[in-house]
Amino acid sequence: MTLAVELPSDRHSDRTWFPVCAPSVLVPGRGVAALLPDGGQVALFMDRAGRPYAIGNRDPFTGAYVLSRGLTGTADGRPFVASPLLKQRFDLETGACLDDPAVSVPVYRVREIAS
Repeated sequence: MTLAVELPSDRHSDRTWFPVCAPSVLVPGRGVAALLPDGGQVALFMDRAGRPYAIGNRDPFTGAYVLSRGLTGTADGRPFVASPLLKQRFDLETGACLDDPAVSVPVYRVREIAS
């Protein structure tokens, strides 16, 4: 099996699934970065229950592609990753910044596909 992220399509707003990595690559508490077809990057994480998450890898506060190297945790029961640079926390389910509600990162749906 392979984990794939859902990408918007250029045609009729259909979506397509893009394979990124084997589930075994993800370790709870650590992120992995993957390059997307459009040149963007996604940061993938897995929680201790085995649920995968994918958000944009670009830290909107610095412009650096580093969120995959951030520290994970929970706040009020919500999983987050804290940027390794300025420590802003991003909700892994919604992409919202927990420290500045005006800022967010893209969120991608994740699923397993046959490899």
